[in-house]
Formats: sequence, structure tokens, C-alpha cells
Amino acid sequence: MDLIFDISGLANEKEEFTDSKKDVLKFLKIIGVDTRFISYTPEKIYINNLRFSKFSRKRQETFNRQYPEIEVVRSSLFQKICSKSSKHLALEAKPNSKILMPKDNFIVELLMEPYTRKYGVELVYEGEYDLVVNPIVLDDEVNNIFSTIFAGEGIKFRDKTNEIYPLLNVSLDWINSFLQMDGRETLENKNNNPLAISFSEFLEDVAPQYKENVLNASEFIEEKLKC
Repeated sequence: MDLIFDISGLANEKEEFTDSKKDVLKFLKIIGVDTRFISYTPEKIYINNLRFSKFSRKRQETFNRQYPEIEVVRSSLFQKICSKSSKHLALEAKPNSKILMPKDNFIVELLMEPYTRKYGVELVYEGEYDLVVNPIVLDDEVNNIFSTIFAGEGIKFRDKTNEIYPLLNVSLDWINSFLQMDGRETLENKNNNPLAISFSEFLEDVAPQYKENVLNASEFIEEKLKC
């Protein structure tokens, strides 16, 4: 069954709901949406996982009758990004921790916002913190691996235990495609090593899935060296 609540009762209480984040999330919960699987912004609600959020079309209609100015984004690409991101965040984010966020990184904001409800974390931008977000994306991590190998330095592993990596499994193409669709400024490669970029472009043509394979191989070697 989809909706089991008294719509007429909601209508009578309509004036009680303001445009505040607290009230928007409260209304979503009342109509049966699991807000741990959506990302909130004042202008848009982004669905992270359609199945787990239970944000059906009927629920969207009910939501937009109350909040017609808030768009509901049902992007399958964004849901894929969230799925990739959760593989790291599920292991790295700690319940009730303070997480230092990067400034002016919209995609990281979207990915981390639901964890304030999933894990009860607090997102901070200065002061004390328990964990810090490293916004490196899959492409730059792979190019970093290639750069150190070509320089004869071997693989340099991530050694900061208080860092979390929400974008480490996510390709720059996916991120920028979503940002463009959403009317946002795109990201650029951070690693501009010409040899690494050239080698990456070559592999892109012959083995499209190479980036995740390189990252997985690096993490496998790192785990083995710890033993």
C-alpha cells in the first residue's frame, strides 16, 4: 500500500507547516517518506534511493500540494552517485561525530546531508571536529596512483585515519553530468600530470572500467601490506 494517512487531517493542520527545514522534513515523515534517503536543500529535495526513501509519485504529489515551490529531483544518475558514495561512507562515517566539510562543494553537501539523520553526525565548517571530508574524486585518485608509479615512488597510500572519502568511488564524468543537469558549476581535475592523464586516456579507450579496478587493486595491496 502506498499512503495510509488522513489527508483531510493534514489539510486542517496545513498552517502549522512552515518552510523551515524542520517542518519540511516533518511533513515528509508524515506522508511516509524515509528522510534518511533524501538530501534536503531549501529549493530542491534530491532522492538518494528511490526504493528506501519510499518517495513515490503519489507522495510527491502530496508533498508538492503543501510545498509547490520545492522541486523533487528523481535523478537516476544522482542515485547511482549516492550508491557509489555510500560504499565508503558506510565504513568511514562514525555515528554522532563532527565532520569538517569542504567549502563550496555542492555535491559533497548533498551526499553528506542525509548522514545528519542516518548517523546523527554534525557537519561543521570550522572549529573542532572528529573527521574531515577529503573531496578527492575517483579520476584524481587514479591519476595520483599513476603519477607516483611513473615517478618511481610506488603507490602512496592514504594514511590519515580521520579522513572520509565520499567521492572516492565516483567518476568525474558522473559528477559533472549531474551538476550540469542541475544547473551547477562543474568540477575540474585536480591532478594535471600530463603523463598520468595521457595514460588514463589510453586506458579509457581499451578498458572503460579501469579506474575502479586500479583503485580496488591499490586498496587490496594496502590491506595486504598491513598484515
